[in-house]
Amino acid sequence: MLSLNVKNETSRLRTVVLGTAISNGPIPLLDEAYDPKSIEHIKAGTYPLEADMVKEMEAVAAIFKKYNVNVFRPKLIEDYNQIFARDIAFVIDNKFIKANILPDREQELEALQDVINLINPDHIITPPEDVHIEGGDVMLFNDHIFIGTYKGDDYANHITARTNLEGVQFIKELFPNKIVKEFDLVKSKTEARDNALHLDCCFQPVGKDKGIIYKDGFRDESDYLYLVDIFGESNLFHISRDEMYNMNSNIFSIDENVVISEVKFVRLNTWLRAQGITVEEVPYAEISKQEGLLRCSTMPLIRD
Repeated sequence: MLSLNVKNETSRLRTVVLGTAISNGPIPLLDEAYDPKSIEHIKAGTYPLEADMVKEMEAVAAIFKKYNVNVFRPKLIEDYNQIFARDIAFVIDNKFIKANILPDREQELEALQDVINLINPDHIITPPEDVHIEGGDVMLFNDHIFIGTYKGDDYANHITARTNLEGVQFIKELFPNKIVKEFDLVKSKTEARDNALHLDCCFQPVGKDKGIIYKDGFRDESDYLYLVDIFGESNLFHISRDEMYNMNSNIFSIDENVVISEVKFVRLNTWLRAQGITVEEVPYAEISKQEGLLRCSTMPLIRD
């Protein structure tokens, strides 16, 4: 059995699910795309090739091997996108919480059944149907749980709005001893530079007490200031609109002093090293064309 344990984003990683890009399927039609960045690349003829994405994900797998991290991969489904493991479920403390994902993606969860079978059934949580919540919107910081949501009246019209207020309330009730704080995120169906698809598109803790943040990803400045208050202005690395678009806040921590980051994130990687953090660089720009990066394609199961 797996003894699940995840309390934050940066403690030493022991066991993780890493998605796969093998047999990723044909380029989606425009009306099949889930986000504005994918639409942009479908229109431009620059949608990523399977071979390139497989190579990028294997570079991450090699780093996990280097750090002796136990890695699970999903069971392969022919012609099906299984890259973004974070969307379909997530772990808080010792609970494995299934996401109520878009109906078209339910097979992704079924492909993890071999892993789910290793988890104590009492620790597997299936939210009710009206609860929408995806792992990219759930950010752990010890006694805090930060959750990205969208409070606009047009929530139902936004395929880019993945976590509703019922989802926030569900987590509050599930973890009454945690400080659960929701953040109202900017959404756009048409412009990827103005779309925080998930909370990890505009914020993520790194190290012990630092974070990467995009101020304009929050609809309400008070949400941004809430994080400044917790982390301190000088501990936050502020990214630009283009850096947000390229997903600079979507790196992944193996430990408080080790992160995996995209090789082209020069400004960020320089800052991380200045904080005493080892940066394991990988190419991940092709996968980012689907509006997801390193955090999106990983689902931690056990951290120290």
